[in-house]
Amino acid sequence: MHKEIDDDALRVKLNQETSQLAWRELQRFFAAGAVIAVAPGLDLVEVAIQVARDNAASVGEWLSNGGITKISDAQAQDWLVTDPQLWAVVVKPWILVQIAGKRVDPRLH
Repeated sequence: MHKEIDDDALRVKLNQETSQLAWRELQRFFAAGAVIAVAPGLDLVEVAIQVARDNAASVGEWLSNGGITKISDAQAQDWLVTDPQLWAVVVKPWILVQIAGKRVDPRLH
């Protein structure tokens, strides 16, 4: 139960620290190799919690199935051209990013 309480507190903290940024604002962090892309189907804050907790099982699974990836040079170049809005959250030494889009509230369907 103690871990649950800690995860809830961490979830609130990370949620408050999540913000939308343009790719151009993250380029220097990409150059330093610190930007990780989170697939659209994953919850950015949940991924951040697992990275912060150093949960090797979850992180390893996401790495192996493409749920999280280091930004490739090709992706960075594409985003330089399209300059999408990204949700970003810092989990040192990483910045986790996810393309901003409409979130569908499952209660409405």
